[in-house]
Amino acid sequence: MTIRRETLPQTSSRPWLPAALAAASGAVVVGLLVLLWFGLQAKEVASSKVVNVPFTTAPNFSLGLFDGSTFTLSNALQSGKPVVLNFWASWCGPCADEAPVLQDAARRYGDGITFVGVDVQDIDSDAQTFLQKYGITYLNGSGNAGPISVQYGMRGVPETYFIAPDGRLVRKWNTLTAADLEQFIGELQRASGKSG
Repeated sequence: MTIRRETLPQTSSRPWLPAALAAASGAVVVGLLVLLWFGLQAKEVASSKVVNVPFTTAPNFSLGLFDGSTFTLSNALQSGKPVVLNFWASWCGPCADEAPVLQDAARRYGDGITFVGVDVQDIDSDAQTFLQKYGITYLNGSGNAGPISVQYGMRGVPETYFIAPDGRLVRKWNTLTAADLEQFIGELQRASGKSG
């Protein structure tokens, strides 16, 4: 007599497999989302150097300078010279990188362009130490810096505005390189009806 054995369905010897597959799929999706986020951030950083501003004519302002005098934008523009306006702070790493670049340009173009720096959210003694360290000789100050930075919609330092003698904003840029500055000074001179 043959005994017939019924085969019972075997239970999986790997009960963890579905959970592992779900976890792996979830990790892949999360990884792709992270890559997408990093890609979007990189795109934002790459495009953040050029910033749109809500005005085409630079707001007038008066800035108390470290030497005790006052700089007024409208007075400077009346001289017929364009203005390079730089917002900076002594604690700002990129500001330290661009300080020698701005000083060199001010030395070379100072006869035809007014350079002025606005020190924001800083301690005056730290700012003056920074200016000495980098040999900055063009106009700089911090008096009234808060209201000026609000007027200009400053989002962070450094930010530089290139202003034609008629008050038109030619360009705004964050973190200048020497090549950037040369290009933008050329643009500023053309907008001012002057050649390099």
